[in-house]
Amino acid sequence: MKVLQFTPPVPQEDSVIVDEDILSHFYNYFHRHKQLQITLVIKGTGTLMVGNYSQAFQPNDIYILGANQPHIFKSDPTHFINPQVGNAHAIHVFFDLERLPKSFLDLPEMELISRFLRTIQNGLQLPARHANHVGRMIKKLKNKSSLDRLLSVINLFQYFAKEVKEWKSLHTGFSNYPVSDSEGIRMNDIFQYTLDHYAENITLSRIADIANITPHAFCKYFKKHTRKTYNTFLNEIRINEACKRIINSSYDGISTIAYSTGFNSATNFNRVFRKTTGMSPSDYIRAYKSKDR
Repeated sequence: MKVLQFTPPVPQEDSVIVDEDILSHFYNYFHRHKQLQITLVIKGTGTLMVGNYSQAFQPNDIYILGANQPHIFKSDPTHFINPQVGNAHAIHVFFDLERLPKSFLDLPEMELISRFLRTIQNGLQLPARHANHVGRMIKKLKNKSSLDRLLSVINLFQYFAKEVKEWKSLHTGFSNYPVSDSEGIRMNDIFQYTLDHYAENITLSRIADIANITPHAFCKYFKKHTRKTYNTFLNEIRINEACKRIINSSYDGISTIAYSTGFNSATNFNRVFRKTTGMSPSDYIRAYKSKDR
């Protein structure tokens, strides 16, 4: 296992590839590729990790990931308990910008798009109010021929550049995330173990064993490559899961969420939830319910 250099299944002559996944779960490895990626999640839930950033994903989410950004759409455990084809459904658009002549992007008509493309290096999430419109545009790409597909993607970027103002950045402040293959083996194992066992008491010695280094070396290693402590990262994963349970209404109370996502007390859960999301669990529940009306 390592940060795999993924190659989309594409004809060599095409700059833009549209790949529709209808699977039991999403691609289960931390990976990267030279193409920029636009992903529309149609069905399925889980955790998205981009570099050292993580958050929950759900249907109707749309993301743009920069070229060579390590990432994984880690499906929720329910996808593996009952692995039926169709549990996970997404459309991915891969765009190899290196195949476009620089002079094309330097055209005056392309100025707005060129400026936008420079902002996506660390990944972006489309605001929800644009999701239905952009989702329809992405679905139409499946049936377009090579040139029409390229022109449609340029129109899509024009829409992004002109109409969308409040992008969510998938960025932690650490803009340079170098991952060699040897480092990727270790980071992938750390991420995968955490996503699978977040509800358990993951001790420092246990996660250091997964990384095959000493606890002291692990603390330095993880902080160097993510600019955060492992405990902070683990808490982010746990809070992401708590938010998903609130959204799906799969809980009996705040205390139930706290203990089932790995926290040892409701008080600690409330403190970490507020620090991570900017609001208390109760306020988050009220905000979500009011938005859903």
